[in-house]
This record gives sequence, C-alpha cells and structure tokens, in this order.
Amino acid sequence: MSDKPHQNLAIIGHVDHGKSTLVGRLLFETGSVPEHVIEQYREEAEEKGKGGFEFAYVMDNLAEERERGVTIDIAHQEFDTDEYFFTIVDCPGHRDFVKNMITGASQADNAVLVVAADDGVAPQTREHVFLARTLGINELIIGVNKMDIVDYSEDTFNEVTEEVKQLLKQVRFGTEDASFIPISAFEGDNVAEKSGNMDWFDGPTLLEALNDLPATEPPTDAPLRLPIQDVYTISGIGTVPVGRVETGVMNVGDNVSFQPSDVGGEVKTIEMHHEEVPEAGPGDNVGFNVRGIGKDDIRRGDVCGPADDPPSVAETFQAQVVVMQHPSVITAGYTPVFHAHTAQVACTIESIDQKLDPASGEVAEENPDFIKSGDAAVVTVRPQKPLSIEPSSEIPELGSFAIRDMGQTIAAGKVLSVNER
Repeated sequence: MSDKPHQNLAIIGHVDHGKSTLVGRLLFETGSVPEHVIEQYREEAEEKGKGGFEFAYVMDNLAEERERGVTIDIAHQEFDTDEYFFTIVDCPGHRDFVKNMITGASQADNAVLVVAADDGVAPQTREHVFLARTLGINELIIGVNKMDIVDYSEDTFNEVTEEVKQLLKQVRFGTEDASFIPISAFEGDNVAEKSGNMDWFDGPTLLEALNDLPATEPPTDAPLRLPIQDVYTISGIGTVPVGRVETGVMNVGDNVSFQPSDVGGEVKTIEMHHEEVPEAGPGDNVGFNVRGIGKDDIRRGDVCGPADDPPSVAETFQAQVVVMQHPSVITAGYTPVFHAHTAQVACTIESIDQKLDPASGEVAEENPDFIKSGDAAVVTVRPQKPLSIEPSSEIPELGSFAIRDMGQTIAAGKVLSVNER
C-alpha cells in the first residue's frame, strides 16, 4: 500500500462518452500500466478491428468485454498522483449496470463525470449525477471529453459546461466546487499535461485537479461496518468473506457479528492485496476469515460489525427518497427492490409520510396519496426479508440506497431512522 492518503474515485457518465479510455489514459500517464502492455493491447485491438480502443482495453481486460466493447464489472484499478493514492471505481454506463453504479458510487469519495463534447448531457449523465449527489459524493470534476472530435472548440466547451451546470443546479450539487476541464482521453490533452491545442483554457489538468481534491477524513471512530460482497472458500484457510471496510477498524482477534444472518466469531486472519495484515480500516478492500463461520452461514448483503455493537437490522425504517423516473405514480403498498450497500432486498413502502419541496427540502404536504417522478418525500419502508441498514446521520456509508424496478433506477434515498427488529 502507498503511504499517501487514499481516495476512492468514481468515474461516472453516459455510455460511450469515453470513461474507460480516460481510466486507461490515467493509468498509463501515472505509470500504472507499462508501455509494453499498452503496445500489446494496441496490437490486439487492431487485430479485432477496434484500433484506438487500447486504453479502454487496459480496463476491460475480460475477454467478453473486449468482444462487446462495453465495461461490465466495476474494475478496481489503482494509481498514484503526487498527493494521493487512488483506487478507481470504474462505474459502468449501460442501463442494466446502474445497480453496479450504486454499489460503486456509494464507495467513492469523489467523482470524475465524463461528458462527451460532441454529445453533451445525455440521459445517463443526468442519472449518474443525481445518484452521486444522493449517495454523498462531495466533489465533482467534470471532464469534457472528446475535445479532439470538436476541433478543440472553446465555444463547444462553454456550451457543454453551461449545460452541465444547469443539471448540477437541478439536483442541488454545489457548482462552485465543481471544476470543468476540456480533455481528450484518446489524445491525452489536458490529462497529465497542458494541451497545446487549447491555449484558451488556463485551468488545471485532470491530474492537477485530482491532486487538489480535499483529503477525506476516514471514519475510523465509527463502529466497524463491512458489507459483504462475496463469500469464498479458499483451500487451507476456509471460508473467506470479502468486502470493503466502510467505517471503523477491523483487527485480528476481534469478535464480530454478521447481520442479518446473526452469526459471529473471532477474526483469525485479514488479507489485503494478497498479504496478511493485522488490521484494516475504512476504504480497505479485504478478505478475512472468522473462526467457526461456514460458507453457508453468511451471504452477500450481510454486514459485519463488532459483536458488542452489531449492525442494525430493520423491522421498518423511515427514509427520504427522490423519485427520478416512474411511469405512473407510487402509492403505499408499492414493493420495488432496494439496493443498499451490497444488499438487494424487496421492500414495501408502507406509508408516504410527507412530500417535500425538492428545491428547499421543506415539507410541502403531509400524508400525500401518491408521489411521482421529480418528487421528494419521506416514506416508511418495510423490508420483505431481513436487511441491515443504518441511519445516514450516524453511518452515512450504510445509510443510502437506490430503488429499482422494471430494469431501471426509479429513486434514490437516504435512511433517516431505523426501527430495529
């Protein structure tokens, strides 16, 4: 691990706006991918008739992804800048991958929004910005990409910037904190070095903007919360749950509890980057082994915490939600799927308690009959099977969720209070 402070960086934006190419370029420019590997990808890309995809190839090194030319999984890639050690949470852009984006964005401290200069704000740009805002991403760097395609036009850059600013205002994202940078991920303009093609731009390069991100305060003083992403069986070790420490610290020897499966034991080993470590803190992706826990005792969506301060399991919870898109109206009794941290659980909206003015957050109506696209509301929710979730005021990392139905994200929200079972 690097001794620099760590940041998780989400790369978000509409499909085909150049996210993978940008990530490949960042890895290449920071020396995280050796030149000969890029050469190899370049040859392979040309053989497949996809010349020019080599940077994206760096990210999409799963064969299936190369064939399809799309990013599927959230690939964790790492690179260093002068100030930080970054893990990229590369968020897929295709619609059916939005749920990855949710578990992805909730893991990121800051984000780079990629908007293609020749296309401007597209439907997913809107959706991703909205999710980033709801899920608590603090700072946004906007890379106006593909400037090479629009002949490095300052007017086009200004138009796209204005369009994105309007979008940010709509979702109450502080535009004063956002930096807009004209880039070409493909050609490398303004990524690591100032571009000679855009003398009109006097702002930072993308890497400079990343260096200027505010340091995040790791939530080490909160109780340990580690949502489980997968459970493996590894010969010689046994059952190994894998996940990312959201808050607190896990030490070898700790007594932990998994909720809602309600099993526990003592942490025997913790492994990170294939090395055994004595402890893990917020942001660390770890695999660990717990004495007496079998593969069938726990599952993805469980949350690991201290045995004496276990994760909350909700009988019901109250939440603030914003409806992004729904073909009709949402009423009490509606049961979509809630995606919270790594869990996916069908939940019933038992009551709609208040409708809020989305611009001010003030209460607009008590106990409305329904809510629709564009509305913000406070609702009471009952999970259909046990769900571990926390109030966002206490543990924000486990207090946000997205609501999906009919193959799309219809709403996102944060937990106000939990009525434990």
